[in-house]
Amino acid sequence: MSTITIMPVGKTVEAAGGTTLLAAIRSADASFMPDFDESKKDASPWHLFVQEGRKGLSKTTREENEKLDAIVGVGSKSRLACFATVLGTEDIKVELLGFSSGL
Repeated sequence: MSTITIMPVGKTVEAAGGTTLLAAIRSADASFMPDFDESKKDASPWHLFVQEGRKGLSKTTREENEKLDAIVGVGSKSRLACFATVLGTEDIKVELLGFSSGL
C-alpha cells in the first residue's frame, strides 16, 4: 500500500499495488479532474509531475513516452496518470498541472 498525496489540493489516498495514478486520484475526489476521452488521443489532461516517490511507480512504457512527446511542458518528473501504476513500495506525491486554470 502506498499513500498518494495530490497537490496542490493536498488530498491523500491509499493505493494498492497495481492501481493506476488515475484510479487513485479519482478515488480521492474526481471533481477536480477533467473527464478523459481516450478517443481524442489527447493525454495532456492526465499529465502530472511526480514530485516524490518516482521509484514507487511502474517504468514508463513506450506508448506513454510517445504520448508525453506530444505534450508541451514535459519534464523529467512527467508521467501520465492513466499509464503510471503504483507498485505499493513507497509513498508518492504528485502535482496536478493546470490546476489554477480550472482543471
